[in-house]
Amino acid sequence: QVQLVESGGGLVQAGGSLRLSCAASGSTFSSYSMGWFRQAPGKEREFVAAISWTGGRTQYADSVKGRFTASRDNAKNTVYLQMNSLRPEDTAVYYCAARVGGATMTLEYDYWGQGTQVTVSS
Repeated sequence: QVQLVESGGGLVQAGGSLRLSCAASGSTFSSYSMGWFRQAPGKEREFVAAISWTGGRTQYADSVKGRFTASRDNAKNTVYLQMNSLRPEDTAVYYCAARVGGATMTLEYDYWGQGTQVTVSS
C-alpha cells in the first residue's frame, strides 16, 4: 500500500513554469513505477508522463514532449514533474499514480493521489 500526495499546482501565465511534487509514503517507493496524468473539465483523464522505478526511463505524451520533465528522488520518496512553456490547454487537475511493474501510458496504476490544480492563463 502506498499513499500519494501531490503539491505544487497553482495559477501561472502562459509561458511560465511550475514544478509538481508527489510525495509517497507507506511502502517501498523505489519498487514502484510512477505516472503523471491530468484531467481537464469535461474531459477524460489522460496520460502526461511516466518514469521507471530507477528513473532511468521516461515516457511522455506528444503534447508535452520537450516541455515537461519527470524525475524522481527515491531517497526522498518523491517524484517530480517540471512543467515549462506552459499553455492554457495544460490547465487541468494533475494526478500522480504508482504501480508495481513497468511504467505504462495507460490508466492501469494501482494507487492514485488526490490531484493538484494547474491553471494556465492566456
